[in-house]
Amino acid sequence: MKDMHGKFPFPEATATAEILIAGEKGGSQSKILIVSGLVGGAFEFLFSSLHLFADGISSRMIGAGQYLADKTKIVFHMSVSPLVFSFGYLIGLKYALIIAGGSFISWFVFVPLINEVGNIFVELSGAGANPFAALTPEAIFRAYVRPIGIGAIAMAGIIGIIKSSKVLGSAFKLAVGGGGKKDATTDDTTPRTDRDIKMPHLLMLIGLTVAAIFVFLFFGVNITPFQAIIALATIIIVAFLFTTVAANAIAIVGSNPVSGMTLMTLILSSFILAAVGLDGPLGMMSALIIGGIVCTALSMAGGFVTDLKVGYWLGTTPIKQEKFKFLGTLLSAATVGIVIYVLGQAYGYVPTEATPNPLIAPQANAMAAVIEPLMLPGANVYWILYLVGAVIALALNFIGIPPLAFALGMFIPLGLNTPLVVGGLLNHFMNKKTKKQPEALAKARAERGTLISSGMIAGAAIFGVIGALLLFFGVNVDTGLFAGNQVGAEAVALIAFILLVLYFIWESRKAKVE
Repeated sequence: MKDMHGKFPFPEATATAEILIAGEKGGSQSKILIVSGLVGGAFEFLFSSLHLFADGISSRMIGAGQYLADKTKIVFHMSVSPLVFSFGYLIGLKYALIIAGGSFISWFVFVPLINEVGNIFVELSGAGANPFAALTPEAIFRAYVRPIGIGAIAMAGIIGIIKSSKVLGSAFKLAVGGGGKKDATTDDTTPRTDRDIKMPHLLMLIGLTVAAIFVFLFFGVNITPFQAIIALATIIIVAFLFTTVAANAIAIVGSNPVSGMTLMTLILSSFILAAVGLDGPLGMMSALIIGGIVCTALSMAGGFVTDLKVGYWLGTTPIKQEKFKFLGTLLSAATVGIVIYVLGQAYGYVPTEATPNPLIAPQANAMAAVIEPLMLPGANVYWILYLVGAVIALALNFIGIPPLAFALGMFIPLGLNTPLVVGGLLNHFMNKKTKKQPEALAKARAERGTLISSGMIAGAAIFGVIGALLLFFGVNVDTGLFAGNQVGAEAVALIAFILLVLYFIWESRKAKVE
């Protein structure tokens, strides 16, 4: 952080530091976070638990939209979740448009194109019927378009690694060759802001972690010692390489490409494990474990880089941050395990009679889509579709568009991406300097918007867990207000979302220049 200061923008760390600094000015900042958290949480609870309106809107709510969906397979979706909408404000208009652009290509180009190809085939051949006519746009996306997005994500991950080759080399030198010369200590001779956990201690902890993973793979998964060693080596190498990419991505764009690099890890590990005879259900489970460990490492690396950068600006003692990071990791691991179990019991992850509306979990679906073709004998592998996605990612990189953000948009359902544009537009207009909104006022409103977004994200997440806990303990709070009336539920959802956006604008414009 010290040596590279000023060379990377660190947008997420910048926003965090500004919030902390603003919080020192008085209790009004905390009040904004609490109020916006309650608003966002209550809004989330109204549709996710009480079901007073739908969780999103679609073009099917009007007759013309239903006709387009049936005949041309063109359909529009948008979630009304305050969490997604607020995240769009934080990432800004540029990346919101890039991510949404990927969704638009998938849903408004590839999905109707595939259907039209079926129509043309029937017309030219004169035999049979269009095989896609009976499919919904959502079914066409899942079966034929999503693999294109997966291929684009994989290639975008490769491009990111190549671009970060210099950073990877410097990180390797730091970890292997630089351990001891500048190890900060806790004595009086070392400046407080340079004190870190000693490298020998870190290496010892890494060794214990590696040993624990090996024991888990060998005894927990019940594979051979050789297969466990191969899996362990894959984890160590991939985690070392990809965590550097994750940290670098956070430093530059403030977005951690965890999904893309995790999918790439799954592809690599599936090939490697299958080569040593570990395939089928046991191989898929082993690959998922590798992906889970690497994914966790990526998330931790990206988050900790932000923590250290904020600490550098505020003048904290690094060793204290590092020790509390270990403590926080242990507590978070236990908490997350419980939350995942509760969500699984309450909502489920696959459609069943008990869980007809399971969690969408787009990243988990991507992992399953990648592993299954590579691990099951005789399964169909959509190599051409993957290749199409890879070519798209390469083309995007050549013209200067971040391929990973676009590729994630191609893969993630349309409804989860369109609210990002709404939040991004609000961010753009809050930051826009005009005669009525000079630079100082624009900055104040933008910072207030950041606080509101952060509060809504936290509130929506907390109330979502509360709703899951109610279901887990058998407390049904579903009002059934619009049961069987999807059009009415979506109409109310649209009105509620408009009111939420208006609240966001009204609250942001209350900012004053001090």
